Amino acid sequence: MTWTTIRLELARTPAFPNGSAARSYVMRLPLGPDGRIDEQEYRHHPEYATVRRFWPNEPDRHGHLLRTAEGWALTYNPHEAPYRLEATMIRSGSHLTLIEPGGEGMPFEVKAVGSI
Repeated sequence: MTWTTIRLELARTPAFPNGSAARSYVMRLPLGPDGRIDEQEYRHHPEYATVRRFWPNEPDRHGHLLRTAEGWALTYNPHEAPYRLEATMIRSGSHLTLIEPGGEGMPFEVKAVGSI
C-alpha cells in the first residue's frame, strides 16, 4: 500500500464530446497494488485522504474521502451530501464515475497515478 496522488479529468459527455482537462480532480488516496483503496490504511489516517476540485470560473474546492454504508464518497462540507465514488480499481487510463448528491453521474478518466 502506498499513499498515491491521482489526477482525474472529465471524460466524454454529451456536453464535452472530447472530455475536459479543465474539469479535473486531484486526490490523495491509499491505494493497494491492485488499484483499490486500502481501507485499513484509510482508517489509520483518514485526514490524509484529500481531494481538490479544479473547475473553470469557480474557486477550487477542497474536501476529503469518506467511507459510507454505500461505499466511498467525497465531501467538501460535512453539512452537505457527499459525492459517491464508483470505481472498482484506480489505475492510469481507467474510468470512474462521481455521482452527485442529486443522482447525476459524471464520468472521469484517471490521467495520472503517482506515489507521494
